[in-house]
Amino acid sequence: MLYAESRQDHNQVERWFGLITQQAIRRGSFRNVRQLTASIERYVEQYNQHKRPFVWTATADSILQKVARLCKIIFGTEH
Repeated sequence: MLYAESRQDHNQVERWFGLITQQAIRRGSFRNVRQLTASIERYVEQYNQHKRPFVWTATADSILQKVARLCKIIFGTEH
């Protein structure tokens, strides 16, 4: 059985299925499960041929600024 061991693993799994949804499933028209499965398998095969690592683009400062803004909105403080 496969499962995410940590929140980071869980986020990567969510991102992967989000990509599949956006690139292989959304706006598709599938007559049956076999067609849906074939579309997903084609996407995964193509993705693996041109794979590249995910790159985290947010800086620590931008994340901390966002947290401070949210805390101020929610709690009235920047803690």
